[in-house]
Amino acid sequence: MKLLVNEKSIEVSNDFNILQLLHQIKSPQDGIAVAVNNTIISKNSWATKMFHENDTVLIIQATQGG
Repeated sequence: MKLLVNEKSIEVSNDFNILQLLHQIKSPQDGIAVAVNNTIISKNSWATKMFHENDTVLIIQATQGG
């Protein structure tokens, strides 16, 4: 199945969840936020939130500033 992750097309298997995606793209799990189709997904739902064909995923890394 095809996903658009941070504006890049990625091919994943069916029944794929957010934790699997983060592992596949080697993204840290701490200090990030994940939105699917413009909806923020809480971290405790990452293991159960399954993707659908052509979902748009945005992964945002928290930064510190002053």
